[in-house]
Amino acid sequence: MAAAWLALIAYASLFPFENWRWPPGARLADLLVLPWPRWWDPFDVGANLVGYLPLGLLWGLALRRAGWAAWPAGLAAAFGGAAVSLALEWTQQLLPQRVPSLADWVLNSGGAAMGAVLSALIHRMGLPARWHRLHARWLEQGGAGIAVLLLLWPVALLVPAPVPLGLGQVGGRLREWALAAVADVPWAAPAIDWLQPAPLATPLSAAAEHMLIMLGLLAPILVAYAASVPTWRRALLALGAPVVAALSTTLSTTLNFGPEHALAWRVGGLPKAWIGGTAVALALAWISPRAAAALALMALTGLVVLVHMAPPDPYYAQTLLAWEQGRFIRFHGLIRWLSWLWPYAAMAWLLAPRPAPRDGWRS
Repeated sequence: MAAAWLALIAYASLFPFENWRWPPGARLADLLVLPWPRWWDPFDVGANLVGYLPLGLLWGLALRRAGWAAWPAGLAAAFGGAAVSLALEWTQQLLPQRVPSLADWVLNSGGAAMGAVLSALIHRMGLPARWHRLHARWLEQGGAGIAVLLLLWPVALLVPAPVPLGLGQVGGRLREWALAAVADVPWAAPAIDWLQPAPLATPLSAAAEHMLIMLGLLAPILVAYAASVPTWRRALLALGAPVVAALSTTLSTTLNFGPEHALAWRVGGLPKAWIGGTAVALALAWISPRAAAALALMALTGLVVLVHMAPPDPYYAQTLLAWEQGRFIRFHGLIRWLSWLWPYAAMAWLLAPRPAPRDGWRS
């Protein structure tokens, strides 16, 4: 989790990763001197503090788990966060669209130090041990990473999708990259013609749309089944996933189209697909982890196939423009990638080797 948060900070700090250049007339020593800002934005102050607090917290907890004493772990987490911030602020000197400052570094370092102190308090309260017991009780077959994968699923749902719960539509971006790569290659004309998007996308049939929604709901539930043994807790997972998905989709609609349209995603036969997916998940609650993993792979494969057959959301371009003109562009870009890649990350986890089960089940 600490590594994932570090990657998130690097993404947010260096976005949009383009137009790199050495400042004209600047020496290396000039780039190492960070200027003090002429004005303050309250949002940036809070974002800098809050952004680095989890990094110090997670690093502190990771070092304590590795056997470090309290003071060395806290100091290493605090100074590590400060070092990361300084390196990124120096790197921002090469991006014309970013404005590095000494104040940002001070705030980031303060956030990391606050997180390090908080990690010491959390460790003293015994919360990490409680978390490990909770993880072992609910996801004992999953190993490291499964809880993070499942917790990221509702975050991925915040991005507008062509169909509710339709994650994994990365084909359009891959097509853009492929076209850009062969744009000036004379012998690649057939490939360019093949990569061109269809002028008119055919909408999915009602049956295909319902199947997509059911698979989008079933896939994370089956992934959770693959990480757990058959007990009554699986029924709670099956009943809780639709509630979490509904809340995330409602929040996404609210953020993108306004509170008055918060429930606009509940159209057509979606409630039937929602109830059908929940019923199937409950019916499969007692299958073995190995069978759950196989069904999860099938559900994820069907999901990504159907979502690539669906036309783009008609309001997506307008929504993206609104995000790009606001201060949440980096957040939007990050969760958009998460929405694209979550099904494939789940497939990778399902195909990766895991420890043998403890209770006789084979997975």
